Amino acid sequence: MIQSWTRRSITVPIVLLVIVAALIATTTQFTIMFNGPPPGPGPLPLIRVAEALRTGTVAPTAQARMSVTRTTEDKFGRADERPSPERDAAIARLAGVPVERVHGLYEFPARDPDQDMHGSFTVALADGDGWVVASSAFRPAFTPWHLARLLGMLGTLLVLSLLAWGVARRISRPIRELAGAATRMRLGARQPIPHKGPREVHDLARALDSMQERILLEAENRGAMLGAIAHDLGTPLSRIAFWVEQLPDAARVRAEADIEEMRAMLKAALRFTRDERSAAPHEKLDLGSLVESLVDDLAAAGTPVAAEPGPRAVVRGDPAKLRRLFANLIENAVRYGERADLSWSVAGGKVDVVVEDDGPGFDLARADALFAPFVRGEASRNRETGGTGLGLAIVRSITEAHGGEVTLENREGGGRVRVRLPA
Repeated sequence: MIQSWTRRSITVPIVLLVIVAALIATTTQFTIMFNGPPPGPGPLPLIRVAEALRTGTVAPTAQARMSVTRTTEDKFGRADERPSPERDAAIARLAGVPVERVHGLYEFPARDPDQDMHGSFTVALADGDGWVVASSAFRPAFTPWHLARLLGMLGTLLVLSLLAWGVARRISRPIRELAGAATRMRLGARQPIPHKGPREVHDLARALDSMQERILLEAENRGAMLGAIAHDLGTPLSRIAFWVEQLPDAARVRAEADIEEMRAMLKAALRFTRDERSAAPHEKLDLGSLVESLVDDLAAAGTPVAAEPGPRAVVRGDPAKLRRLFANLIENAVRYGERADLSWSVAGGKVDVVVEDDGPGFDLARADALFAPFVRGEASRNRETGGTGLGLAIVRSITEAHGGEVTLENREGGGRVRVRLPA
């Protein structure tokens, strides 16, 4: 049942959200309408106004809607009230006083003067040297009824917001997990794709899984083809080397150098394809200790390399491939910049390993091209100044297989390569 629900169309929770929102809003409004007081005061019987003017007091049943005061000033009334002689006559008749003594102002003068009072009013009765004034109670703009409606609307908004947030999270979570899995996809390693969520997300996950299968198969076929070509070229190279032995000395030396270069390129190509196709399980290791051990070994062999001590940096990876990664960077730094200086730092769940040299730096416009296989940073094919062109390609391949990234940078007095791996 749960599996059937999670594979329904993404439109189902959206439609349900709209229906539930409408039901909650309607129920709230009807509850307030039938249980709260009316928005304004009800009609006041005309006889109550007449009694208040005659007696100078307000009946208990009308105290909430009317008040009586005495004043010597003849200025009274509100801006939105207008005179109505008919109303004055009806009130004077009920109060038993001459109509000349009654002066009233009304918000809603009725066509029938004997009709109950609606809205605000101010009615004054001349009494000796002053006036007895009966006026409707002040009606604030923001009444408890308005407060109830406002609180109901805010409560509805809160409930709908929480409901919408929950539904949106339920819809977006599998999409985010799918995006994360797609980001972690790397050649040579299968990334598990989560198959959950609405039907559309489930279909997308199956499509990504199929795409990953095709990409891995294509990469495996490409590696196998490259390895086979490199292997098969070894035989004709051996025959060529045999015939080269019969050339004159000057020509033989140049031909042997070319053959050795071709053999080095073939060996590098074979190793590159083997590294791409092999996927050793990753283990926890201290990357700082690995770098220090590699630097000590190379320095003991005479390589001009040094490492600056850094913090403990635990990563998950293949120790052999990581050693090769940094060995390639050190080799490049020494070849083009005479020496290599390594350092590392840990911040934000990432480990940054920096390899600096004293060389001419990088042409950042060709940064992406420099990571491509068989592309050299130095344009000539001189074995003294350039390698096989696979060093940085291997570095990027290993870095991405560990979920990291590698970038080329320039600094004052040299170049810098930054390898960032997840801690």
